[in-house]
Order: sequence, then structure tokens, then C-alpha cells
Amino acid sequence: MKYRFLPQSNLKVSSLIYGCMNIGGPWSPNPPDRATVDNALACVRTAVEGGINVFDHADIYGGGRSEEVFSAVWSELGLKRSDVIIQSKCGIRRPGEPNAASPHRFDFSFDHIVSSVDGILRRLKTDRLDILLLHRPDPLADPDEVARAFDHLRSNRMVHYFGVSNHNAAQIALLQRAVGVPLVANQLEFNLLHSDLIDEGVTVNDARQRATYRADGTLDYCRLNGISVQAYSPVAKGRLALPKRDDDERIRSTRQAVEHLAHHMGVSGEAVLLAWILRHPAKILPVIGTTRPDRITASLDALKIEMTREEWYSLYLAGRGRDLP
Repeated sequence: MKYRFLPQSNLKVSSLIYGCMNIGGPWSPNPPDRATVDNALACVRTAVEGGINVFDHADIYGGGRSEEVFSAVWSELGLKRSDVIIQSKCGIRRPGEPNAASPHRFDFSFDHIVSSVDGILRRLKTDRLDILLLHRPDPLADPDEVARAFDHLRSNRMVHYFGVSNHNAAQIALLQRAVGVPLVANQLEFNLLHSDLIDEGVTVNDARQRATYRADGTLDYCRLNGISVQAYSPVAKGRLALPKRDDDERIRSTRQAVEHLAHHMGVSGEAVLLAWILRHPAKILPVIGTTRPDRITASLDALKIEMTREEWYSLYLAGRGRDLP
């Protein structure tokens, strides 16, 4: 495993993050069964043995079950709190909460952020989060109110560092102006089939294509301001692994390009997809979310790959599905 210090922090993080969204099993108010816990145990053990030290959560994953399962697994593995970097997210409220008429919404109010972290810490059975991310932009967010929540959580040592998820450059800048601490991370969907973060830079001054992409300079903004980008769905939710009837030509050709390179390198397709992300100079951290230990092991091979510029562009063009300007 390779490690680096997260910019604007003292956290030494692994080059891969393990995403815990699905380790709690199906989203349900019922407690997880033993088989679910055992599978989570195997996954987390494999990740830890592979050198992964960052574990990503959110309060809505599994309706809270994923955090509860992780706390049980953490205890059974005998991990020390200092062995792991725990990150969670808040801000999404599901329909029917707190009453039946409540809609699906985003909530960055002081009360919701603070109460969410209380619940996260209780389920994880820890006294602090290393990183808290705001999950999806709330149109009604008041940056000063968010700043007050961050101050409360930090002064009470409940959260050490803060960041966002699915935010663009302007949204981050507006929030950063109000909060008194650096925003250290932005978690975004990024993979060969969802590459808007870099597509918009490639199509600058090309009127034929530029309007297609709307990442709003987010990747460059993060790089300029020391905000670490985390890539969720780095293997495109498995769409490049198993053929499906409704696959279009772009997906089929991208899968073939990945399979060809994987065969040439003697690694899995997952390793190639992750290596493509790791090759970017922004030092993006992929969040792998599989619940199969063997796929975690296969993913670790990404760190052994020295991808050439030509190989990177071959994959990029396949996933992009169109020529460069």
C-alpha cells in the first residue's frame, strides 16, 4: 500500500479507501444477521491486511446499519482507534423522517448536522470522527449556520476535519468563506464512464463539445486549494465487469479495452480501472465498495500498475466514446 498525508491535515491516508455503504446488508430497520456481520468482518479484515486505513461511511447507509456493523467488526478484529481513519457523511434525509409527510430532502441545519454526528458516533461506538463530509448540496444551506455546527463539533472534539461530497467549485468556495477550518476533501463520482471532471478541461475552447460537460472547474479548484478528491463508484458500479443486454456500444468498447489491458498486465479489470484513476496527477483517492473479499484483493493490484500515458489515453477515449478535439 502507498500512503500520503491528506493536504491540510495530519492524516496519513492509504491510496485506496474502503467504502462501507453495503456492509450492513439490505437497507432495513431490523438488526443485521450473523451472516452479514461475518461477511463484513471478512471484507474489513482483507482491507486492513491490504494496508487500507480509511473507511468511508454515511449516516443513511443501510439506515445506519452499516455503521453498526462496522463497529461490531472493528471490535472483533481488535483494531485500535488509532489504526483506522473513519469518515462519515450527513445531510441527506429520507422520506418519512421524522413523520410520514416529510419528503426526501437535504438538510445542513445546525440541529441536523449536530444530531447526525451524535447518531454516527453512537452507532460507530467511538468518540470522534476523523472526517465529516456534507453529503449533497442543500439549496437552503446557510454557510454561517454550517460554520456554527462545525465549530461546535470541533470544539467538542467530535470531528477533527471537514469536507463535502458532490459539491462544485462555487459551492465549496461559498462554504469555505464562512467556515473557519479548511475543507479537506470532496467526494465525487468519477470513473471511465463518468469522467466529466476531466472532460470539461479537455473540451476548453471547443464549441462543439464543451456545453456537454458541467463540472464547473471543480477538479482544478480542488487541486488549487488543497482539497483531496475522493472518487466513488470508481469501477462504474460493475458496468464494465459483467455484460448486460442493454449495454450500448460505448460500454461494450470500454469493457473490451479494460479487458485487453488487464490480460496484458495479468491483473483484474478492477485493478486497471482503479489504476486509471490513480494515474491522474490530482492524486485522487478511489473509494472501493465491493462486499467480496476476493475483489478487494484484486483491487489492491492497482497499486502495482505503472500505467503509461498511451494506455491511460486509450482507456479514456474508449470511455469517452468520442474523439478528442
